[in-house]
Amino acid sequence: MTETCPHLAYRKGGDGRSFDVARAFCTVTGSFVQPMRADICTARYGLDPKTDCEFYVEPDPDGLERDPTAEPESDQPDESGSTDVRGEDDR
Repeated sequence: MTETCPHLAYRKGGDGRSFDVARAFCTVTGSFVQPMRADICTARYGLDPKTDCEFYVEPDPDGLERDPTAEPESDQPDESGSTDVRGEDDR
């Protein structure tokens, strides 16, 4: 059986709103989800978050939450031709 999506959280508030009962929240999209989408997140009715959700991303192996707005790291050279991803202060 498929496990519940690791990106599913339940929150009683957010986006300037508050609720009496916690609602399903997707940490990948940073938004509350509709109950039918939460069925995918909770693997109900034979649904699988890994294959049935278009927003699903593999969890970070270090256990850290991925920032959905962050640019993906690339092995492609930047404007200077360097593939070094370290910042100037790290060199």
